[in-house]
Parts: sequence; C-alpha cells; structure tokens
Amino acid sequence: MRCWRKIRKNKFGFVGINKKVGRNTGIKNSKRIPEIQNIIFKNKQNIPWNKVEEYLKRYIGRTYVVEAYKDKISIAGDFPDEYAESKYTKSLRGAVAKAKANAAQIIDELILYADNRRWIENQNEKHLKNASQGWCRYDTLFVLPVKGSSETVERKNVYKATLVVRKTEKGMFLYDIINIKKEASTPLESK
Repeated sequence: MRCWRKIRKNKFGFVGINKKVGRNTGIKNSKRIPEIQNIIFKNKQNIPWNKVEEYLKRYIGRTYVVEAYKDKISIAGDFPDEYAESKYTKSLRGAVAKAKANAAQIIDELILYADNRRWIENQNEKHLKNASQGWCRYDTLFVLPVKGSSETVERKNVYKATLVVRKTEKGMFLYDIINIKKEASTPLESK
C-alpha cells in the first residue's frame, strides 16, 4: 500500500502515517487508523439499516478500553437501535451512509484508538436517567476502501467521526457515532 506520502501498515491492518502528512489532514503523526477490510453493506442508497442493527447486536455486553485515556466503554442494548435509527443516521446519504454502515464492523477499534475526549453536560430531559452524568465525545478515524469495477481496491478514503458516549453512575456506554466526514486530504491509494 502507498500514499502520496509514506504509509506503514502493521500486522493488525492499521495504517500509520509518518510526519510528512499534510498540515490540514487532522491526522496525527503515526496515528493508528482502523481499516474496514470487507465492504458488507455495498449500497450508497437504501442502506439496509435493519441489517446493520442486527449486525451490531454482537457487541452488546462487551466493554472496550480507550487506549489514550484508559476509559472503559461498554455497549448497551440500546446502542444498535440508536446507531441505525437516530435522526443523524436517517439524514445520511451516499458515501457517508455507506461509511457509517460499514464502520459497524470495527466498533471495537474505533473505541480503542479514539482521542480528543471532551465532556458535555446533559441538556435533554429525555436523557436524565441514561446520561445522568453527561456525555463524553471522542474523535476517531477509520479507512474505507473504494473498489473499482473489477472489484480491486483503487484507493482508500479516510473518514473522521465522533463517538458519543453517555455517562452514568454505572459507567460509560457508547450511544452513537456521528459527524462522519471524509477527510479533505488526498485519499490513501492502494498498490
């Protein structure tokens, strides 16, 4: 694999980008970025969100640790429904909808390599119980391969997203993934 600049890929499939990354990419030096290996939700239109929701149920009850902060984030039973049925998800179209649907495969890695934690006070009465201690948001990145007509990978797009985590006296629980945006920098190219 190569990029417009030097790229490293380790045995876990993570991409490490060296110091020569462009200034406006928002990608930190040697940041590990999880890569989606298989595109299981291929459509850009009419994403089968019910199947995405069903796929996400495999994560319920699991806990993952954010490497940078050692925060333990659990996956509760309400996560699959919120991920697939939220107002944000329903507003998605095209490549961003496809990116969110396929990011369901790497939830554990998105949590593991999240950074830029920030706390937000709960301001919605609807969440007084399930986010009694407010919300945490984390930034994360992931790579989605773009395949050509011959099903070979032409390039790899980097997406930035925000993990929304609700805080309660029982712990921290992943609520949704929002603000998914393709990085404006040159995409990673496959060799």
